[in-house]
Amino acid sequence: MPGEREVYASHADQYERLVRREDHQGHLLPAIAQIIRLEGLDAVEFGAGSGRLTRTLAPRVRAIHAFDASAHMLAAAAQSLRTLGDSNWATAVADHRRIPLPDASADLVLSGWSFSYLAVWGGADWQDAVQEGLDEVRRALRPGGTFLLIESLGTGVEEPRPPDHLKEYLGWLTEAGFESDWVRTDYRFESLEEALELSEFFFGEALEAQVRAQGWQVLPECTGLYWRRF
Repeated sequence: MPGEREVYASHADQYERLVRREDHQGHLLPAIAQIIRLEGLDAVEFGAGSGRLTRTLAPRVRAIHAFDASAHMLAAAAQSLRTLGDSNWATAVADHRRIPLPDASADLVLSGWSFSYLAVWGGADWQDAVQEGLDEVRRALRPGGTFLLIESLGTGVEEPRPPDHLKEYLGWLTEAGFESDWVRTDYRFESLEEALELSEFFFGEALEAQVRAQGWQVLPECTGLYWRRF
């Protein structure tokens, strides 16, 4: 199992195989649409990765700028976005705390499974790092704009059970005034063999053992949505 930093730096193909298996029920987009109407919006994505959210939103918003710290992941995102036939998107390498866009240029800023790394990799000063990222979000948003975060609330569980390393961060979001909801976004793999391969690749041996013991071709996943309007 490679570490998360190594995955994002060098394993976009494997990561893309994994994320294309998630949310086979199609729950995520309707949940987003309950929070904000997407049509006509200028959207900015922090931590786009291989483009799973970008692909979902591009056909619905007016424009979307997708940023990520990994040029490797963004290359995969751009390749997949070209297949959509839309031209309302752009990608660029950037840190969450330094996004190269003018002030008040977005109606929606979103970050899927990524903003949390400011906390996870932020060490003892993680709250300062998260606040710095939030300040950059506020700078990019127009008055009345929305910041939407999507984070894991547990893999291999049927009810939310946030991973230990995210609990403080998620609590910080609640204290900072974010509203929240959650949905199931289960992974459905083509075979048990694929489930074992990809679960071990990203989640590690313990979850692979759970998948093997349960015979899971469908891996439960709980996903949280956190949003705040500015």
